[in-house]
Amino acid sequence: MPKSSKKKKEKAVDFSKAKLKLGKGKQLPSNVVDTSFKARSIALPTQSIAVEKDATLPTTRRKQSFDDLLSLMKHYNANTRKDAILSFRELFGLHPDIVESSMTILLGACVRIIGDEDAGVRKTLLSFLSWLLPIISKEDLIPHVPMLILFTTSAQTHIFPEIRIDAVRFLDLFLELVPESVVDGWIQGNPGHGKRVLEGYLGILSAGTKYGDTEGEVKATSTASVVLSSQSKLIVLKSLSAFLTHAVSQQLRPSNHATSNLDPAAVLLPTWFLAPSFRSARSFSAYERLFQSESVDYQSQLDAEYPRDDFICMPDFATGPLATAWSLNDLSGLSLAQTESLTHLNSNTSSLIVRYRISSSTWLERFTRLYLLRILIAPPSSFHLARILLKQSSTFLPVTARIMRTLYGSILQDRFSLSVAEEETVCDELSTLLGHMTGYFPFRPARREIKVEHAFQDLNVIYCELTALLVLVSFRRPSGDISRKARFPTSRSHASSHVKHESKLTLQVGLVRTYVTRLLLGEDNSGAQISRPLIPTMYIALLPTIWALLNQPKESHTRSQGEAPTDTVLSAMLNHAIRTTSNSAVKGLTVEFVARILLLETETDYCGNFDVRNTGEQEKFQEWILHLPRTLWELGPQNLTASEIIIRSLLRLLHRGSIMIKHEEIIGLQTRLTPFFTITHPVRGRLPGPFTKIPTSSQLIRRLAVDLVVTILSVSTRSEGEEKENLMIAVGSAVSGTLEEGYWQQLVRATGLS
Repeated sequence: MPKSSKKKKEKAVDFSKAKLKLGKGKQLPSNVVDTSFKARSIALPTQSIAVEKDATLPTTRRKQSFDDLLSLMKHYNANTRKDAILSFRELFGLHPDIVESSMTILLGACVRIIGDEDAGVRKTLLSFLSWLLPIISKEDLIPHVPMLILFTTSAQTHIFPEIRIDAVRFLDLFLELVPESVVDGWIQGNPGHGKRVLEGYLGILSAGTKYGDTEGEVKATSTASVVLSSQSKLIVLKSLSAFLTHAVSQQLRPSNHATSNLDPAAVLLPTWFLAPSFRSARSFSAYERLFQSESVDYQSQLDAEYPRDDFICMPDFATGPLATAWSLNDLSGLSLAQTESLTHLNSNTSSLIVRYRISSSTWLERFTRLYLLRILIAPPSSFHLARILLKQSSTFLPVTARIMRTLYGSILQDRFSLSVAEEETVCDELSTLLGHMTGYFPFRPARREIKVEHAFQDLNVIYCELTALLVLVSFRRPSGDISRKARFPTSRSHASSHVKHESKLTLQVGLVRTYVTRLLLGEDNSGAQISRPLIPTMYIALLPTIWALLNQPKESHTRSQGEAPTDTVLSAMLNHAIRTTSNSAVKGLTVEFVARILLLETETDYCGNFDVRNTGEQEKFQEWILHLPRTLWELGPQNLTASEIIIRSLLRLLHRGSIMIKHEEIIGLQTRLTPFFTITHPVRGRLPGPFTKIPTSSQLIRRLAVDLVVTILSVSTRSEGEEKENLMIAVGSAVSGTLEEGYWQQLVRATGLS
């Protein structure tokens, strides 16, 4: 009966009494209620009812002040940090007056999350700084740039590659706003963070590349490095290209560099490629300043005893015969004492230029070993350019070529930068680089896509620039230096290599001549569906090539099959200058370049091969001169910078006695300039011309226009007809009641035109 005994025991348990044991204490019943409790304190100092908040303190819509948001920037939660950044933008949008006072504390907090491990925080911070920094004045921002660059370069060396790429995006923002502060110190021995930024670029690009390893798959160089994607490499290369462009332009810019008073952001015409065609740096410096305008204080009356240097029309000279030989000192308005500083500048900056050239050469060598070596070291049979471009987002190789153009250009532009041996070494490297690309020039896309076509066109222009560099260097060298290897050959191989190099360059120049001619005529042969109009940057990039083609000696003009003659390049350039519309951004550049070409024959120290008198394009030049008044009328007050260039061009050509301006052109200019001041309508009568719409604040251009009229009327001694009278009446009506009325009347009396 075991089962029944078990049940009896279970029933007895309910009535059994537990025995007490020594040291165990009394056992609590099963239905006891625990009445113990614990208390903890929560510290909320900012929410204390004992503290009164300032109701006038700027806050967001969620009642968060600047100090509240600043504390949240250090929060452990990434979403909280991101919300704090967004709230800062809201706070400054509601209260823009506190931006300047809180800038130091805010940027001190922002720089610490440039290298934040959360991608959303970095993206939000980049968007916030892209909105905030442009609204801060440059003077207030520059003191904070060293701190921004310091933390950004630290993020460039972060262990995570995505943080390095975002650091490059921050550098792009800083390069856009304060490029001078970012590139400062990129030359060895100069203070600044530029060298550290460059080291950061190279450190990112060297990931996944072994020096000397050009075959096989890409491998990591160490356990800390990773293989970057093509998109990431493209971001870094574009940023590096922008950095080097700003750095080189800052270093090559002369100290007397002046921008236009009317438009400080206007694109300036480069003239460095014309320097080898002058016998001295002093004369070239004076030629450079022919179109530069300086801020002047105007006087109500013209002082006959002490004429202003910026006054262009000098009556004593303008009334003489057109063929009179005038000196530069008399008519250019340039004081030769100003050019004395050039020699002093060169002596003081010689060591700086040497360090700059060493830095450029070093980075060129290192960058070539890193990137172009993998693409261009292979034989031409394996150089599938179209496949590489399409695989690398159609922009990888153009960006790389742009960097090479910047580095090679910075080394070869300066006439006193390198010795003959160093220059030959650089030219040999550049010639090898172009040799791999010549077989595919002009580059044509394999598929019809606007983005790809533009990338190929940019690559074609870069090829033309690099070829022009070699040609310009050959112009710059003395005859003894060019043929040094030919006169003292150590072996037959040296002599044959020299001949081979010259023949290769001749072939490349022929291909470039044909491409540039068709591009100027609007017949781009790169395979584009629609011809892409020239933009200012592309036109400026073509100018060294155009001059290199025009300035070639006659004996080197050997035509190949399908090659355009040299005269066609000049004709295409003039046709493009005339055909370009007035509202085009390139119009002012075309006017200044053609005017400078015409003014070369009036320079006593000019020693180039190009001679405008032997081109056979006199009629085309005269057509270009006569179309300028119409362009001036069409521009009106829309583009004052281009208007100033047109007026200065005509003034300089008249003062220098250009052979292209004869009696017929003087009469044509008189007739065509009259509507610029006063329009004669067949029904409505006399109407004010575009001159009256030029704002009175632009007093310089208004007086330059008056000077131009007085100069034309002064040199036209044989013109006493209706055209001269109509022009004087038109100008007198346009300046009536303005500040220029007394100026015009005094000039008329001084020149005897009344």
